[in-house]
Amino acid sequence: MIHLSLIGIGTGNPEHVTLAAVRALNAADLILLPRKGEDKSDLVDLRRLLCRNLLEASSCTRVVEFDLPRRDARADYLDAVDDWHGAIAEVWAELIDTHLPQGGRVGMLVWGDPSLYDSSLRIAQRLGAAGTEGEEGLQVDVVPGITSLQVLTAEHRIPLNALAEPVQITTGRRLRERGWPSDAASVAVMLDSGGAFATLPPEGLYIWWGAYLGMDKQRLIDGRLEEVAESIIEQRAALRERHGWIMDVYLLRREPLRRAK
Repeated sequence: MIHLSLIGIGTGNPEHVTLAAVRALNAADLILLPRKGEDKSDLVDLRRLLCRNLLEASSCTRVVEFDLPRRDARADYLDAVDDWHGAIAEVWAELIDTHLPQGGRVGMLVWGDPSLYDSSLRIAQRLGAAGTEGEEGLQVDVVPGITSLQVLTAEHRIPLNALAEPVQITTGRRLRERGWPSDAASVAVMLDSGGAFATLPPEGLYIWWGAYLGMDKQRLIDGRLEEVAESIIEQRAALRERHGWIMDVYLLRREPLRRAK
């Protein structure tokens, strides 16, 4: 039997890791750490740090790193992602079969929360097809983590929703293709390759933006979209150039809340 724990570790601040996550880490026989290339070495460095600091001295947990397959940047996005997930599942299966041939507990450290715009759960569903144990021999559980949206709203000191109004969580790709959702007062945007908000008519919109949330290099900007859009785009480009990668998220709202003086 393989017991796979998908462990949410938050957005980069080790203090955001929950006690449940610490217990799951120490219960694992094997922890798999994905490497995403030198330009994103900060991401695996944080996972290494968490393992060093949170695994008990008496722990026999093995930590194994692997290179994450790259996604094909072809035009057919959904097909490319489907193939990419399949390739990752094959790598997971090979590593688990190699290091836990008799079964055991596997931990995967997931950035943010495994249930919000992360594909670890979808990849885990493929493990049977990839050769690991089969569905009857694979048990998956999830340890929730703090999301980038929670950190964004906390750092800007705002609620996610306007009073009695709905929020839609979407992606930059979707915002570009569909524009502002007709039934949402607030729109939270994740996985934006850069500046999808610039495709919207800016009048009457307010934005709260954050990059590297939870990290020591965190950056925040907020204001009327027509006044700060260019600054966000420039800051984002400069930060990406400096660090080699960027993760950012933002909240848009038609009528901003009054901010405390």
